[in-house]
Amino acid sequence: MIKCVILDDELLAISYLKLLCEQIENVEVVKAFNDPKIFLNEIDSLDCNLCILDIEMPGMTGLQVAERISGSKKIIFTTAYKEYAAEAFDLNVVDYVRKPIKKERLIQAFEKAKELVDVPHKKDLIEWNTNIGRTVIFTEQITYIKTSEIDSRDKDIILNDGTTIVLKNLTFKNLLEMLPPKDFAQVNKKEIIALSSIKAFSTNEIITTVQIENNSLKLQIGEAYKHSLMELFGK
Repeated sequence: MIKCVILDDELLAISYLKLLCEQIENVEVVKAFNDPKIFLNEIDSLDCNLCILDIEMPGMTGLQVAERISGSKKIIFTTAYKEYAAEAFDLNVVDYVRKPIKKERLIQAFEKAKELVDVPHKKDLIEWNTNIGRTVIFTEQITYIKTSEIDSRDKDIILNDGTTIVLKNLTFKNLLEMLPPKDFAQVNKKEIIALSSIKAFSTNEIITTVQIENNSLKLQIGEAYKHSLMELFGK
């Protein structure tokens, strides 16, 4: 299922695009915006995997918007102007659809997006620069992640066998986008836990299966993360 969000400064264009999307199987329009700033404020909280962005908009172009969300969502550009094509594809977008948009052309774009969204290994492994070079890590092997004590820009990943791998220069926000959301949760500003590593929890603390000096690692739940964690635990 393609769950898309539309951004276009013209309300008529939004209405037309929504109408086309409703006629295409396995496509759902989650929300539509006509203001790039409001779009950027809300996009991280929306359950979607594709953004359809107009390029020519007052205040902020679709290209600038794409740079802010690149990597976290797949992107299809729509525009009446062909001169943006090269710059658009430099951002590694799914497709570039010229206006006026035709249903058949939009279906082609969605087919390309579906191939990328449906790739199963994307959620089963992560690939990043580490202390041992470019490394592929299977997420099912990860038990615990914390901010490195040596350099806060780096993240220490602890695997099932106790091995530690250091992810170089990666934020928690970008790291969480790479991990399966159903399998991992951020506990506080400096720690992420695999849900399979949790033995018990209270409103303030999580007891894990991770062993540190022969003791079970205990994590303090940050105030800002309590609500989302309790929701994840079904509480």
